[in-house]
This record gives sequence, C-alpha cells and structure tokens, in this order.
Amino acid sequence: MSKQVIATLVLIPFLLFYGLFFSCVQAAGEKEERSWQDEAIYFMMVDRFNNGDSKNDKDVNTTDLQAYNGGDLKGITKRLDYIQDMGFTAILLTPVVDNEEDGYHGYWTKDFYKVEEHFGSMADMKELVKEAHKRDMKVILDFVAGYTGSKNPWLLDKQKQGWYQQEQRENEQIQIIEENPLAGLPHLNFENEEVRKFLINNAKWWVQQTDIDGFRLEDMQSVPKDFWGEFVRGVKAVKQDFFFIGDVSAVDTSSVAEYQNMGIDSFLNISSYKHMTKVFSQTGQSPNELYKDWKSGQVVYPNPYLLGNFLDNQNTKRFTRVALEEKQYPPTRLRLALAYLFTSPGIPIMYYGTEIALDGGDPPDNRRLMDFKTDADFLKYISKLGELRKQLPSLRRGTFEMVYDKGGMSVFKRTYQEETTIIALNNTKKTQKVHLTREQLDTNKELHGLMEEDIIRPAKDGYYLVLDRETANVYALAEKTGLNIPFISVLVGINVLFVIFLILVRRRRKKS
Repeated sequence: MSKQVIATLVLIPFLLFYGLFFSCVQAAGEKEERSWQDEAIYFMMVDRFNNGDSKNDKDVNTTDLQAYNGGDLKGITKRLDYIQDMGFTAILLTPVVDNEEDGYHGYWTKDFYKVEEHFGSMADMKELVKEAHKRDMKVILDFVAGYTGSKNPWLLDKQKQGWYQQEQRENEQIQIIEENPLAGLPHLNFENEEVRKFLINNAKWWVQQTDIDGFRLEDMQSVPKDFWGEFVRGVKAVKQDFFFIGDVSAVDTSSVAEYQNMGIDSFLNISSYKHMTKVFSQTGQSPNELYKDWKSGQVVYPNPYLLGNFLDNQNTKRFTRVALEEKQYPPTRLRLALAYLFTSPGIPIMYYGTEIALDGGDPPDNRRLMDFKTDADFLKYISKLGELRKQLPSLRRGTFEMVYDKGGMSVFKRTYQEETTIIALNNTKKTQKVHLTREQLDTNKELHGLMEEDIIRPAKDGYYLVLDRETANVYALAEKTGLNIPFISVLVGINVLFVIFLILVRRRRKKS
C-alpha cells in the first residue's frame, strides 16, 4: 500500500471530526439580517489619524495642534485592517470637504463639492469607501449644514447675499473666529429655498459619488427641524438604507422626538456619555444612573438600540484626561468603561487613540496625532470585546436588566431568544463575590467566562461570581460541560475500524 493512501487513511478520523465541528459552527453562526444596531464605529479626525501620502503635506506642522498634522484619506485606507481587527464594522470621519486655511478639523467649509487638498482627492475618497466595503465595513461622514467658514467666498458674493442670516459679512466674523475657532461661524439662512436646495443636492452628490453609508449631522439644533425632513427624504431617495446619526447636544432629551419625526435614525447619547465618564473615571461608582438612562430611553426613542454611545470625542476632554484628573490609572479605568460600552445597548463609538489611552484636555489638545505603538494586551482586550459583540446577538439586541448593584460592583443580564449573557463589572478596590439566585438564572446550566476564562457551576441556591478589583467579565449561560458520549463513541468506533483495517492489510502483505 502506498504512503499516500496510508496518510489519507490516517487523516480520516480528523477530517470527520473537523467536518462535524465546522458544520456545527456554521449552524450556530446563522445570523439575522445585519442592521445598524449591530455596528461598532471607530471615529477618526482625518488630519490626526495616519499620514498615508506625503505629497499632500503642505504647511504640515506636527508640533502645532492648530495646524495640519498630515493625516489623510490614504492613511485611513492603509489602516482599515487595523481597525477591523479591533472588531469595528464601521468608520466615522470628520468632514472631508475643502476647508479654509488651518481648517484641519473640517468645520470651516470653503467648497462643499471638493475634497480638502490636505486629505487627498475624490479618487482617494472613493478608494477608501471601496476598500472598506470589501471588508464589509460601512463609512459615515460628518456633514455640516448649519454654517460655513468665516472666509467663505459666498460672504462676498452679491448673488448669495441672502444665503446667510442677517447678511453676516466676512469682517464681522473674523474677530469672533480668532477668539474661539469653532464658535460664531456665519450661519446659513434656511428661509432661503436656494440654500436648502443646495445642501440637499450636495448631500445627494456625495452619496452618488462615493457610495458612503451614512452622515453624522453636526450641530443639528442650529438648523430648523423641518429642513431635516426634506434633507432625509432627499438623501434616502438616492440610497434607501442610508443612516443618519444626529448631534443634538444643545436640546433637552425629551424634545429629541421632534427630530425623530423628521426621519433621523439615531442620536449621540449625550446623557450616557456624561454618566459613563463620571462612573468609570473613578472607583466605587455605581452605573445605576446609566441604567436609568436606558430605562428612560426606551420611552423617548422609538429604537434606543440605535443610540450612539461614546466615552469622548473631538469636542470633549479625553477619557484618559478625566481619569488622570481623578488620580486614577487610565488603562484600568478604560478597560471597565469599554467593557460597559461594548456590552450595553446601543452602538459603541470609539474615538481614535482610545486603544493607546491617548491623553488630551479641551480642544485642540484632545486631537493629538495618533501613535500606533500600542499596548498589545490592551489592544487584544478591545479586540476581544469587539469579537464578543459580533458573535453574541444578546450583546447587540438583547434585553438589559441590572440584577446586582452594590458599592460599585454591578451585574447586568442580557437575553435574546435562547441566548443569555451576564456582564459583571467590579468598579471597586477589592475582590468581590456576588450571589445570583435561581430566580435570576437557570441553574440547570453553567456560566462560561469569555473575557477571562472561567467556568462557574451552579450551587444549590444559584451562582457565585468572584471578580478581582477593577475588572470586568462577560459570561455566557451555557449547557453543562461533560463528556459527549455519543460523539466520543463515533470517534472511537472510527479509530477501531481503522486499526482493524491496518491489521488486515498487514496480514495480506505477509501472505503475498
């Protein structure tokens, strides 16, 4: 008998085993149709993320946070695998349109129909979207509708004198801009139908040209609500499943429903951000206020699972800085905060640099240049959270119930269809032991630790979870482990038959 035949026969048991294994995985991996609540978003300030093309480095100064630092669209394209490996399924970019001098942040619009030269070209933008879509990642752009830069040519264009509120002129704005770079910008006049038509056509053009998947709507309250209804209808006529996430930070949460009636899909969860920052930047804090946010959100929002949750962004202090001000060790604080961010209801939005605990105070200090010298363990922690959120529907779609809360130690339960997960957060300075009763969890099963490997088998009166200080774990409620007798019997049988076969072959050789 040839060596090739023998090798093939030796592999039979293993092939059968893996065939059965992967068929089980495939059956378990059948998913519902993906929706926006299933996404995890990585948010970047384009100029501060990655320099992929030195040819557009005009007047770049990496030592000046008020100047261009060199980040561009090609730089983002080159780092898509890095972003995806952390578990993110979508990217959000600050405005990429042509800006005035030193408008590195993208909010001083000069030309709505042109890509900022420091970031590259329209071809680079199209390539970024194309490469993201190849990886099944979605792309969201920041869209600024309410105002332009203080030196926009429209301010001196006689044919556009009615395009601004109260005929704001260039000289009137320059002093305000110098005093506060992002305040006092000339606001557009939405009583002018030409302004409305221009902005809607421009948004449609960007979708048609680049095939992007969504817009983040900056400073929505500076624009009349009825305009957003026209805007949404116009864009969705081009791409029906287009996503809108609004920033309505200056209005009360209870009035957000008015914007929802305009067709806005989602909103940045400002209230959650404030509570999350306070709770996880120091020890001993309870996430009860966050839980109350969730409960009230179920009343206010048609779909609270679409709310965008975040720890910080381009307009706030970095979470790292807040933790330092509380005299805490930022990576430890970040681990707890990110565990909550990725496992609680809503769409997690992580600001670039969080994976390296990037520091920064108020703008522009919170917009420092990204450094890719990451902590491997910390990066692995984020990747594991991202992967768990992808693999467990209960972390994206499940109910959310607080089942334990005492002195900073908290436990949440999430259930979706037949799947149950437990999220345990020890925000204290001591190891904690928690008792979950039979009424809270099915004791015919056991808990499998997923962030930290652990198997918790039920006692007579329920489960006992033990967590080290300032750590988190995610548990899956699973069938009790033990020997799979039928499956083992099949494997043993196959191997016995194979041994008998080899004996018969050997006897035949001797006879011959």
